[in-house]
Amino acid sequence: MKALAVEIARPNPHKRNILIRRIARAPWWLLAAALLIIAFVLGNADNEIYQEVFRQVRQGIWTTIWISVVAYTIALIFGLILALLRRSTNVIIYQLTTLYVEIVRGIPTLVLVYFIVLALTPQFINFINGFGVWLVDNQLLPNLGQALSALRTRDVDNSARAIAGLAISYSAFISEIFRAGIDSIERGQYDAAMSMGMTRWQTMRLVILPQAMRNVLPPLANDFIAMLKESSLVSIVGVQDITRQGGTYGAANFRFFESYTVVAVTYLVLTLSLSTVVKGMEYYLNRSRKREG
Repeated sequence: MKALAVEIARPNPHKRNILIRRIARAPWWLLAAALLIIAFVLGNADNEIYQEVFRQVRQGIWTTIWISVVAYTIALIFGLILALLRRSTNVIIYQLTTLYVEIVRGIPTLVLVYFIVLALTPQFINFINGFGVWLVDNQLLPNLGQALSALRTRDVDNSARAIAGLAISYSAFISEIFRAGIDSIERGQYDAAMSMGMTRWQTMRLVILPQAMRNVLPPLANDFIAMLKESSLVSIVGVQDITRQGGTYGAANFRFFESYTVVAVTYLVLTLSLSTVVKGMEYYLNRSRKREG
């Protein structure tokens, strides 16, 4: 009887190395951070001081999220407009938008928020008052003129001022992200669209921007996480966000350690949750590119 040759399967060292690399690059840091947070929460579940601090801080979570979402939405729109204007063939428009971007990027966010809340808003209200007086004196829309002339700085909510400060600050940085995303698209895409009879605006709207958005989504998401953290700056102007609520409790009860520990953990939970979403989005986009390639 003829002997049958039995082929013995040998392990593939290449696959083993890939598996080791994947295990090494797994988000163990996220697991460790989650375990630390869980340990902190369970360890202080019966601590009345921490429970009281969290009840106080919890009131500011919605304020923080709301301010971040509204300010970032405005910054996204304004940043995209700036990026498109900086691609204008008009020299004046290009120079003016570039001047704005460079000036805003050169000013710290804290200083810009202070400037808008405490300096620019009162000056703007004074201008509105003067315009209202002019309308009344010239009998042009007297009812509107009286309303504008009676407007006071205190009538403008601090939250709206803080949102304006954050939106203006981040719009300059977001415009650079959009600009880089647009520049990443090959010149051949422009030429192909133009050869089909598309206008410059149609080419940008239908061909370039859809491809650029795919490239800029991860950095835009990371910028939103950064804004969520920097939204704590609005506490300096009296907005009752997470930081303000925690600081108020700490100052009233001289429990600064417990107060700011809870504040830090709350921000950590929010940012880690968003970071996980961003990582998942990047993984999905990378897989889509590999399949298309």
